[in-house]
Amino acid sequence: MKYGRGAIFVVGGVAGIIFWGGFNTIMEQTNTLGFCVSCHEMRDTVYKEYKQSVHYQNPSGVRAICSDCHVPKDWSAKLVRKIKASNELFHKIAGTIDTPEKFEAKRLELAENVWAEMKSNNSRECRNCHSYDAMHFAKQRKRSAEKMQVAAKEGRTCIECHKFIAHKRPADYEDENR
Repeated sequence: MKYGRGAIFVVGGVAGIIFWGGFNTIMEQTNTLGFCVSCHEMRDTVYKEYKQSVHYQNPSGVRAICSDCHVPKDWSAKLVRKIKASNELFHKIAGTIDTPEKFEAKRLELAENVWAEMKSNNSRECRNCHSYDAMHFAKQRKRSAEKMQVAAKEGRTCIECHKFIAHKRPADYEDENR
């Protein structure tokens, strides 16, 4: 039986829509808090730290989840981040970071990778919620307001000063400003 070009086009179009819908669904499911803390290394380490941070509980009731800080909103940048995250999954499967102890041993290296990415993209994910232009410096603590105004004037990225805002300092971290 021969099919015309029109039938092949329709079948291909339907298959493309189904593929795209499934792909997009998976992309969004991997942005959920439940997915991020589904492995015990995350649940037993960084998730506990995050729950003690201002990004989890604060006076305004605004909560940022893992993907808000670690996954870009822009689709193409998000796809690149997901590809990079597949390397993290590989290391989980390969046993490099499959226990909290192994995770802790690699924590500084992992953190430095995140910090470098955030610095290179001008703390893009932070700026989805935080903007120097929107800050009400008069309502901040005096020292905080002074530092934020200097940072704004110098064009500093958020991560330069706020490395430990949601996660603890790695044991082997040495502050370059000491």
